[in-house]
Amino acid sequence: MMNKELNEEAMQDLYAWIDQIKLSRPKRNISRDFSDGVMAAEVVKHFFPKLVELHNYTPAHSTQQKLSNWNTLNRKVFSKLNFHVPADTLKKITLSTPGSIEPVLCALRERLEDKQAGRVSDGIQDLEYYSTVNEKAKTAENGQSTLQNSHKTAGPVKKTQKSNPPIVLGENVDPALHLLLEEKEQALLALQETVEILQIKVNRLEHLVHLKDLRIEDLTKHLERYKARTNIP
Repeated sequence: MMNKELNEEAMQDLYAWIDQIKLSRPKRNISRDFSDGVMAAEVVKHFFPKLVELHNYTPAHSTQQKLSNWNTLNRKVFSKLNFHVPADTLKKITLSTPGSIEPVLCALRERLEDKQAGRVSDGIQDLEYYSTVNEKAKTAENGQSTLQNSHKTAGPVKKTQKSNPPIVLGENVDPALHLLLEEKEQALLALQETVEILQIKVNRLEHLVHLKDLRIEDLTKHLERYKARTNIP
């Protein structure tokens, strides 16, 4: 994904997503803005505050300090997301090479949204239970989403937990039945999370179609103006 060149619609979608995130510095030139890794850390912290300690990342102008920030991100943060930016890509990013940061941010966005979609609650359930459900949910395709019009709120998915609280059984219930009910509940949660992921994908595709329609409309207007000019005597 990080080596994939983004088309215009994907780029505009990414920029719109970044614009919705409150960052410590004004967004002027994305290649320079993200070159030191600080704003990348802030992006992750926006969605998962406990995952990032911003004091570990110092605004930098030197390539060495920029690399240090990114390497810290790889080691302390991205590793928890099963995400990694290779060294050759980091070098391009720290040199503010145009077009180097967008594929990384796009891949990071998908990883963040995958983690959001696989998260059943805000820690209401214990970690062991969460881990069991999450492993089953991972059998679905990694989800994508948009934070443009269709996905403005970037919080974890909560409705699954609210609508399906864990089943509490008495001590005298047959252990086999108890285990069966737990397995059924976890399977149901995994299926519901899969539906969430698919809905997010649908939202993203709808948004990309909308962007394409706008582009077609713009090109049509240009064509009409061109035709009007050529008809002028």
